[in-house]
Amino acid sequence: MKKIELSLPEFLFIILTRAALGAGLGILASPKLSRRRRPKVGVALLTLGALTTVPAAFLVRRSLASSSRIASVA
Repeated sequence: MKKIELSLPEFLFIILTRAALGAGLGILASPKLSRRRRPKVGVALLTLGALTTVPAAFLVRRSLASSSRIASVA
């Protein structure tokens, strides 16, 4: 099992990224909003979640790389 070390702000950023993506998908699938508003709100959240996935992935990748460097030195 690999260990990933993230600061609290980095961890919260990743959580909010996933939440925005999930909320966007949920809103698109839900009949709770009007037909006119649903696509606008759903696509906006989905796009926000998708676009912020790239920096979140870099955070995780950087954390994995630095933890493997520490393990190889020890």
